[in-house]
Amino acid sequence: MPLPLIAIVGRPNVGKSTLFNTLLGRRVSIVDPTAGTTRDRVAAILRHGGRAVELVDTGGIGLVDESRLEDHINAQVDVAMEEATVVVFVVDAREGIRPLDRRVADRLRRLGRPVILAANKADTRGLEQDAAEFHALGLGEPVPFSALHRINATEVRDRAFALLPPGDAERGDEGIRIAIVGRRNAGKSTFLNALAGAARVITSDLPGTTRDAVDVRIRRKGRDYTFIDTAGVIKKARVDHAVEFYAQVRTVEAVERCQGALLLLDIAEKVSQADKKVAAIVAEARRPVVVVGNKWDLSRADAETFGEYIRHELPGLRFAPISFTSAKEGTNLWETVDLAVDLVGQAGTRVETAAVNRLFRRALEERSPKVQRTRVPKVFYATQVGTGPPSFVVFVNEPRLFPATYRRFLENRIRAEFPFGEVPIRLTFRARSPEKDLRGRRRGR
Repeated sequence: MPLPLIAIVGRPNVGKSTLFNTLLGRRVSIVDPTAGTTRDRVAAILRHGGRAVELVDTGGIGLVDESRLEDHINAQVDVAMEEATVVVFVVDAREGIRPLDRRVADRLRRLGRPVILAANKADTRGLEQDAAEFHALGLGEPVPFSALHRINATEVRDRAFALLPPGDAERGDEGIRIAIVGRRNAGKSTFLNALAGAARVITSDLPGTTRDAVDVRIRRKGRDYTFIDTAGVIKKARVDHAVEFYAQVRTVEAVERCQGALLLLDIAEKVSQADKKVAAIVAEARRPVVVVGNKWDLSRADAETFGEYIRHELPGLRFAPISFTSAKEGTNLWETVDLAVDLVGQAGTRVETAAVNRLFRRALEERSPKVQRTRVPKVFYATQVGTGPPSFVVFVNEPRLFPATYRRFLENRIRAEFPFGEVPIRLTFRARSPEKDLRGRRRGR
């Protein structure tokens, strides 16, 4: 069963995103004085009192946006209110009732959803008293609070939860988390909407349309997924605006919290420096990734040739599988997702320590690291210490005696023998007191 949904709505700059982040206890939505910072429906799981709900932040109703996206933003708000179990209507206690507040109140009364009227920025006793004027909106008693100073925000939450229909405790499982990443206009939002079968996020030819990292929960064939749509990564090292900066930060955070990633490339264009920047983010996080050649319907290249081109341009992801899709036509999308799920399974595999040490013995016999100034590199033993990514610790006499080329050799041997052929590996070398190395142990038997 879907989780109950609590939608936070209101006109621009009343503090909806600040309340959203305050209730969650972490920064999810980007907060900035610029009107229209939030565009998509930003959702996250909120747990309280043994229950879980989907909390949704929305764009400002009635926004006049310089990017001409106001119709798209208002459409997203409309969907959020239609789907909501409870609506939290945020107003500004400092500014009092504005004409747009009355318009929103009229829409909510016609909608017939349970509403919490929340008067934000009431951080003094006088403003708490002034909040009483919002009774005139006809939506019940206003709750004065300050999201920024965390004053009375829990009262807003408690009242919203009290209006939920009776239900069993919900764990609110997110399922497998898959981040959709890439540079601007690679088709990420179109890809996600095709998976969802609805306009869940705003799509536009305008670069930078997506700002927040938007979590979208989808259930398909008995399996839960959380897809994370991200802002397009840009090439330049310095950004011109705080919103743009935080959009880039949210993309990095999305990669770090996902279990697997889909790196979308616009197959109709050459691999750019921005594409390489995204690939570096994924490689550094060591997340399983499918390199997705999107817009395949626009390409005349054959898959094998383009695959070789991709591996040449993105050498840090040579191990990653490549899939070709058309988000616009809905071609090969869920098959690509299934491939990402398989990679997450690979990354979650654990290998017995005895098997790891047998592999290292054979690798050392095949190729030993070079002696450096009479210092003989020695491997004592190795073990897998973690999954997702598969992480191995190799105990040696001196880690510096094992150069990067030799470490890559060992990583390739691990991929060849264990079920980690298409996922990143973390290989750590640690020094320990001398003892018989792996070869010496075997000879001593």
